Amino acid sequence: MGKRTEPLKLEELEIYRLALEIGETAWKLTEPWEYLNRQHPGRQFTKAADSIAANISEGHGRYFFKEKKQFCYYARGSLSETKTWSYKSGRRNLITRKEYLDLLNKLRTLHLKLNSYINTLKDK
Repeated sequence: MGKRTEPLKLEELEIYRLALEIGETAWKLTEPWEYLNRQHPGRQFTKAADSIAANISEGHGRYFFKEKKQFCYYARGSLSETKTWSYKSGRRNLITRKEYLDLLNKLRTLHLKLNSYINTLKDK
């Protein structure tokens, strides 16, 4: 089997698809919250979660591997922030324990896959 001659499309990246899913999950969790909760933790929560996919996307559009890698680091930072907001949301009884654990599992999976992707960029 020969090497791929054209670059992967953004939508083909599993990390991007997982990041999109996490953003949608955060949105669905925060959407029914009352005004005050939506305005502070909800806004921060969804912004951080949406930023994961946005940074992966921006990095993918960059020409140099060093830039791609840098935006993956930003995505990883947003992922960590999303973990914090999900933790705070759980502690404040804004999401159920099951919702928290399900999201945490998705975040852990993405974290591992994002680290692997970053390592492939280091080799180039």
